[in-house]
Amino acid sequence: MTVAQDCIFCRIVGREVPSREAYAGPGVYGFHDMHPAAPLHVLLVPRHHIADASEVAPEHGPVMAEMMAAARQVAGEAGLSQRGYRLVFNVGTDAGAQVPHMHMHVLAGRELGWPPG
Repeated sequence: MTVAQDCIFCRIVGREVPSREAYAGPGVYGFHDMHPAAPLHVLLVPRHHIADASEVAPEHGPVMAEMMAAARQVAGEAGLSQRGYRLVFNVGTDAGAQVPHMHMHVLAGRELGWPPG
């Protein structure tokens, strides 16, 4: 498994940095965002380091599928599946990416509107 020692998300996955767990699976770890943008704001991250979604390749299919299933589970456990939820990947700093470890935001619990922001 690839881990970047200077990556905060790798350190969270490795339990070196505490987090409030929302999901734990074989290839994906989910935790509540420290600065939530919605009542439910969970970050789902691969357990191995992928810099961002632009690096996803066919061999990442299983982890991507687990991320989608984890998002559905997190929203369901919060009782928000029927109301709806948003899934977001930010790629690059212009898109708002702050941590160079691929992660999916799961946002729910209020009307999110369009466009985002």
